Amino acid sequence: MLEVFTLLANWLTYSALALQAGTPFAQGVHFFIEDTSKILVLLVVLIYVISALRASLSVDRVRDYLQGRHRGIGYIAGAMFGAVTPFCSCSSIPLFMGFVSARVPIGVTISFLITSPLINEVVVIMLGSVLGLKFTVVYVAIGMLLGIIAGVVVDALQAHRWLQPFLAKAYLQADSAKLNSASTSDSSKLSCKQRHEFARNETATIFKRIWLWVLIGVGIGAFIHGYVPADWFEQNLAHGQWWSVPLATLTAIPIYTNASGIVPIMASLLDKGMPLGTTIAFCMGAVAVSLPEFMMLKQVMQYRFLAVIAGYLFIAISITGWLFNYFHF
Repeated sequence: MLEVFTLLANWLTYSALALQAGTPFAQGVHFFIEDTSKILVLLVVLIYVISALRASLSVDRVRDYLQGRHRGIGYIAGAMFGAVTPFCSCSSIPLFMGFVSARVPIGVTISFLITSPLINEVVVIMLGSVLGLKFTVVYVAIGMLLGIIAGVVVDALQAHRWLQPFLAKAYLQADSAKLNSASTSDSSKLSCKQRHEFARNETATIFKRIWLWVLIGVGIGAFIHGYVPADWFEQNLAHGQWWSVPLATLTAIPIYTNASGIVPIMASLLDKGMPLGTTIAFCMGAVAVSLPEFMMLKQVMQYRFLAVIAGYLFIAISITGWLFNYFHF
C-alpha cells in the first residue's frame, strides 16, 4: 500500500512537474510529496479507527481508577492513560489540574503529564509509517519508562509541596467523597452511530490541529533531505560524540512544534547519518521540554517544581540518547 505514495511522488515530481532527477530541489520535492500524502492519509484513517475504539473512554472513571490504585500500579496506569490520550503537552495541563484536585497522587499525575505528549496515536502512526515498526516500539517503550520513573522521582521528593498554593490546598484538603460522587458518569453503551459521530468529530478536530505542523515538519525534513550535505552529519554528528546528545536536546526546545512536525525531521536526520540516540534526544526534547508547556505549568507549579521536571527530563533524555548511541541499536 505504501508504494502507492512513492509512485504518486514519482509521477508528480518527475512527470507532472518535470523536475530533473538527482537534483537537490527534486529530491526535496519528492520527499515532501511522498511523506505528506502518506502521513495525512494514514492519519485520517487510523485516527478515525482509534477514536471509534476509544469512544467509551471516560476521563472521570480513569481519574477514579488512578485515585484508588496502589502507587506502583498507579504510575504504570498513569503512563498508559497518557499514552492513549491525544493531548499535546499544553492541552494535557487542564487534566493535570483536575487529577491533582481529585487527590490523585502527584507522582501518578506526573506520569500522565510526561507520557501524554510523548506518546499518542498520532505519534505512533507517523513513526510507524515513516521510521518503521522497530523504531516505533522502542520509542513507545522509552516514553512509557520516562513517565513512570518521573512519577517515582516526584513522589520521592514529595513535590506536591511545590504546587502553587491554591492547587496544593485542593490536593491536601479535597473532600474525596464529594469528588467521587461528582465524577459519576453515564456508563451506558454508545450506539454505532454515536461512535461514528465521535470518531468523525475527533478525527476532524485532531486533523485541523496538526495538518499545518505536518506540512511544516515535512517541509523542514525535505530541505534537510535535499540540501544539507550528508557528509556534514557524518563529520559532525554521525560518530555519536557525547556532547551531541545534550546539544540535540537543548536545540530542540526553542523550535518546538509538536510530535507531528518533528517525526518527518527525524526521518531526514536519520537518513543523513545522525545516530539513533541523538535523533531520539532531539525528538523528545522538542515534544517533552517545550517552552509553551513550561509557561503554562508556571500557573500551577512553583519554580522549584518546574526545575525538577526540566532537570529530570534533560538528564533522562540525554542518558537515553547516550545508551542508544553506545550500544548502536
